[in-house]
Amino acid sequence: MAETTELADLAREAAGCTRCALAAGRTQVVFGTGDPEADLLLVGEAPGRDEDLCGEPFVGRSGKLLDRLLAEELGVDRRRCYIANVVKCRPPGNRDPRPAEVAACRPYLAAQIDLIRPAVVVTLGNFASRLLLQTDQGITRLRGTSYPFGDARLVPTFHPAAALRSGGEVVAQMRADLVRAKHLLGWSSEPEAGAVGPVEGGG
Repeated sequence: MAETTELADLAREAAGCTRCALAAGRTQVVFGTGDPEADLLLVGEAPGRDEDLCGEPFVGRSGKLLDRLLAEELGVDRRRCYIANVVKCRPPGNRDPRPAEVAACRPYLAAQIDLIRPAVVVTLGNFASRLLLQTDQGITRLRGTSYPFGDARLVPTFHPAAALRSGGEVVAQMRADLVRAKHLLGWSSEPEAGAVGPVEGGG
């Protein structure tokens, strides 16, 4: 269980992080939660108000939708996954993370990925998808397929907050993306369709 211990050590290090200005306004660092040996890693953007208060990612309305989709499309709850964000502290007013903030937090996310060693990474929204795929393409163009990601596969999908804003069509696309992740994980006997190579574009 060396990786589990290392992940706990990393979480303790992150709890005192002052690498960027977000440290001054946070209630607490939202490092990540779930199974340290999970096959499925979900990566979002940044904590919101609810997450900042309780210290766990995706606990507000977006989190409730994510939990429901995980249960309905993959047949699991968040305890079987690991959930993290690109940025570990809440940006003021829930604004988008700034490049310097993303850069400051990136080593934590990179270490989480190395220690967890997931088989499939699902990125939730533009920030996580663009960062991990090293592209400037948006989520609407990126989603609908999977990409090589080290020894894993990466499945981009919308952020649950976008689904809450936009309604049924985006929710349906999220469901399809999660089914794709399920097939890649081998939790279904159906083959995954539409797998492609690395994305071209800037990062």
